[in-house]
Amino acid sequence: MDKHKDTNNSEDNNKDSVKDQIEELLDDAIEEVEAGADEEQLSENDQLKADLEKEKDKFLRLFAEFENFKRRTSKERIELFKTANQEVMSAMLPVLDDFDRAMNEIKKAKDKNLLKGVELIYNKFNETLLNKGLEPMNVKQGDVFDADMHEAITQIPAPSDKLKGKIVDVVERGYMLGEKIIRYPKVVTGK
Repeated sequence: MDKHKDTNNSEDNNKDSVKDQIEELLDDAIEEVEAGADEEQLSENDQLKADLEKEKDKFLRLFAEFENFKRRTSKERIELFKTANQEVMSAMLPVLDDFDRAMNEIKKAKDKNLLKGVELIYNKFNETLLNKGLEPMNVKQGDVFDADMHEAITQIPAPSDKLKGKIVDVVERGYMLGEKIIRYPKVVTGK
């Protein structure tokens, strides 16, 4: 029986050691799974953070692009209004020139009532254009000729030495709309 007890003991020891080994393997496997789950959670968190950063970047870029679009379109609208106004003003300049000529001729006629009536209309028309931003350029005889500001249509011998290289006569007035010259004054220069 002793042999039998020894065999049973050794079997029990083997069972215990196999059982211990299996438990150890199971514990190791559980630890690995838990560690993997933690890593998965960390990597999932990292992935979510990376996705969030990517979406933030997209949003900021889209927002900046939208702001640029708003600025660009508002600037284009302002330019359009200015350009539209410029076209209307440029179309009115010949009418204004005709009014100037008519005023000069009516002053020669010496009809006071006619002069007053036309002056009222002329002043109202002029005032309306001024209120819309049209300004006449003040150019007169004796001013220095500037090719950037004046358009010379001809050159004549100067009536006096002090008019050489200067403006002798203004043929057509120039006008500015805001800061921009929409019609250069046409002048005659002395040589």
